[in-house]
Amino acid sequence: MWNPALETMSREDCREYQLNRLQEQLQHAKDNTEFYNEKLSDIRPENITTMEMVTTIPTTTKSEIRNAQQLGDGLYGNLLAVDTEAIISYHQTSGTTGSPIRQSDSLRDWEWWTDCWATVLWAHGVRPEDTVFFPFSYGVFVAFWAAHSAAKRIGAQVIPGGGMSSVQRVEKIADLNPTVVTLTPTYAFRLAEVAAQEGIDLRASAVDTIICAGEPGASVASTKKALEDLWGAQVYDHAGATEAGAWGFSCSSDDLGLHVNEARFLVEVLGPDDEPVSPGSLGRLVVTPLNRYAQPYVRFELSDRVRLSEKNECECGRRYRFVAGGVLGREDEFKTVNGTLLSPRTVEDIVHGFDGILNEFHVQIKDHPEKDLDTIAIAVESDQNHDYSTQRISRQLRKELRRHTHLTFTVNVRQSGTLDRNTHKSNRFSDLRQRRAQYRQ
Repeated sequence: MWNPALETMSREDCREYQLNRLQEQLQHAKDNTEFYNEKLSDIRPENITTMEMVTTIPTTTKSEIRNAQQLGDGLYGNLLAVDTEAIISYHQTSGTTGSPIRQSDSLRDWEWWTDCWATVLWAHGVRPEDTVFFPFSYGVFVAFWAAHSAAKRIGAQVIPGGGMSSVQRVEKIADLNPTVVTLTPTYAFRLAEVAAQEGIDLRASAVDTIICAGEPGASVASTKKALEDLWGAQVYDHAGATEAGAWGFSCSSDDLGLHVNEARFLVEVLGPDDEPVSPGSLGRLVVTPLNRYAQPYVRFELSDRVRLSEKNECECGRRYRFVAGGVLGREDEFKTVNGTLLSPRTVEDIVHGFDGILNEFHVQIKDHPEKDLDTIAIAVESDQNHDYSTQRISRQLRKELRRHTHLTFTVNVRQSGTLDRNTHKSNRFSDLRQRRAQYRQ
């Protein structure tokens, strides 16, 4: 069961706990799933007695999970560790990088999901006296279903906001006085824009906490500040995945980033050689949910790029390891443009911290029409509340982008409201190159 005291256990006790749970989870996966019985045939769980030995266990990729579901029987293929009668909940991934992965959860798993999200909400200050508003239609994606359940477990009042327009949602915020709103950073910007159009002052509302999920924006300094200015509330970050669960959360400290929920997950950061990287080094994220039962995952490759911090204890009191700056992006989001690696997050940080433009933007990467080169252009919207000329914005933004990315952008400044708005996750980068596909990641 969820227990906030686990968050302050010593590093030694945490490691011992994780290794014990890992051994049990390995045995469970081997004994009860056809997929892991074959994949882990050479692994003896009782022999995994140190963290160094964890790397002898093969990782699990999304393509392997997808193939196991397609080749096996039923909805979940060869991945189920329980009888189908034990499944109470169906969810699936978005399928942005292939066909969706179907996710099964038993009652035991749903308790685990709720525990994970209760840890997130509690770290962000949610208490029984709070009212939490979820301005989303949850659908088949796990999204905020678990957060909804966790808010109830804490004892907070919950307002579901599905089936409403954005106008109706900001009206509910003004009318019902929720203290906490949980949504993606993209939609937090959109609701702030709609509220301004409707004459609703979100800064004067009862909302004092914004909990973001689905995107890394709340760990981007300028994005976090922009949202806090718009809402007059503290903005927190969370990271998770349908397959892995809610593995990371921010806290009350000033450091941007995420604590790893080490009472529920074994998280590794690996380099190109598949060995753990040292603190401060960039690597890819590998997650083992230590309590997932119906459809377990062992060393699941999330493909997120992260950097572990060297700090061992946070000013908030937690001793969990800390992911500095949060999720820096998925591996497939990083683009090589004219030989230079471009992080979309870097562009977001520049745009959201730039005076004279609004928060929405769009980047296009294309083939040069005449040369064996790439072109990169960014479209932004001018802020009518600032008296900046289009030429000044274009010149200064181009300079800032060049300074931080070492790339030359074409900057197109448009009138406010001309770029498409997203109501869930952002889709701000389009790679339209054909000729130079070998440079993509």
